[in-house]
Amino acid sequence: MNQLRAGWKLLRGLVHVLAGLCTIVLLFPRLSQSQKDVRVQAWALELLEHFAIKLVVRGQPPAIGPMLLVSNHISWLDIVVMHAARHCRFVSKSDVQGWPLVSTLANAAGTLYIERASRRDAMRVVHHMAKALRAGDVLAVFPEGTTGDGGQLLPFHANLIQAAISAQAPVQPLALQFVDAASGRPSRAPSYVGDETLGGSIWRTLSARGLVAVVSFGEPQRAHGRDRRAWAADLRAAVAELQKIRR
Repeated sequence: MNQLRAGWKLLRGLVHVLAGLCTIVLLFPRLSQSQKDVRVQAWALELLEHFAIKLVVRGQPPAIGPMLLVSNHISWLDIVVMHAARHCRFVSKSDVQGWPLVSTLANAAGTLYIERASRRDAMRVVHHMAKALRAGDVLAVFPEGTTGDGGQLLPFHANLIQAAISAQAPVQPLALQFVDAASGRPSRAPSYVGDETLGGSIWRTLSARGLVAVVSFGEPQRAHGRDRRAWAADLRAAVAELQKIRR
C-alpha cells in the first residue's frame, strides 16, 4: 500500500512538472517578471501538495528586495520548499544547466549559474549577483556548497557573501528542516548526501508519511564593517540557532 501511495505521488508530481514546462513555453513569454514569480511560487506550493508535504513557515520572509537569503542545504527538495515559502532567484552549480527538464524550470525561475571550481567564474557571478541585488531582487545561496545531513552545518564559503557587501544589501539567514509530523523529530527521508542516489532520495521522500518542511526565517543583517569571511561565520551561527527551534 505504501509503495502504491508513493507511486501515485510520483505520477502526480511528473504531471505537474510537465504542466509547469508547458506554462513556461506557452505563457511565460507574455508575462511580466512579477507575474512569473507568482507562478513559480504557486507551482512550488502545488508540487509540495502533490507530494503530501506540509509547509510550515516561521519568521518573516522578505516582503521586497534587495535581500540575499543564506540557507543550510539538505536535499534536492530545498529549492522547491524555498520557492514555496518565498520566490527567490537561486545561485546554482553550472551542472544544472545540463539536466533535462530541470534546467528549463531553473531558467524560468531566474537561476544564476556558477562554475564552483573556477575562481574567475565566482567573481563573475558575484558581479551579477550584486547587480541583481541593486535592482531589488531576492537572491538565495547555499553557502555550504553541498548538501549536509541536516544536523551539523558545514563551513560557509564566503565568496558569494561579497555580493551583498558590494551592493550594500542585507542578508537574511534561513534554516531548512524536514520533520516527521507524528514524532516531531527530524526526518532523513529527503536527504541527498554522500553516496545516496537522487532516485533513492526521491522515493524515500514520496514513501514518507506526515512529512513537514519547516522554513525558519531569521532577522536580516547588514555588514556593518564585517568582511565576507567574518560575516559568513556570523551567518552560519545564525542559521545554526534557527535549526535549534523545533516545530
